Amino acid sequence: MYLYFNGLIIREGTEGVPAEDVERLFENAGWARNTPEWQKEKFSLIFKNSTWAFTVWKENEMIAMIRVISDQVMVANILDLVVLSEYRGTGIGKKLVELCVQKLPHGDWFTHTSSNNFAFYEKCGFEVKDISLNGTCAYYGYIQAKKEGHR
Repeated sequence: MYLYFNGLIIREGTEGVPAEDVERLFENAGWARNTPEWQKEKFSLIFKNSTWAFTVWKENEMIAMIRVISDQVMVANILDLVVLSEYRGTGIGKKLVELCVQKLPHGDWFTHTSSNNFAFYEKCGFEVKDISLNGTCAYYGYIQAKKEGHR
């Protein structure tokens, strides 16, 4: 499926997302740096088991992406939402969240993000819960990998 948004093309799908484009977005966001060659495959493999994904293109350049894991019945988690820095604030991120929520409009949606993104998600209709009452339990494997010299 292709959609058009402010002169950009939005593609839906988890197949054929180029690893080098994902890596470039992650580097731009500060999520990746100096990825060893043997790990670069992960940038395309992350889509293999994702439930939904959308990528945004300006001509042949991927400028944004979002991917979701869901049971497709009751719950969904937004994992990676990233927009190239020069396109942030243009509505692309909000549009991607809207497209995702349309896939499961009556389901419960979650995202694990830093507090500097709370206002963005509130604009998208998400509630920021009082974490003193509710919380997310997390194990960050990337921290352990870094300690062991794998990142």
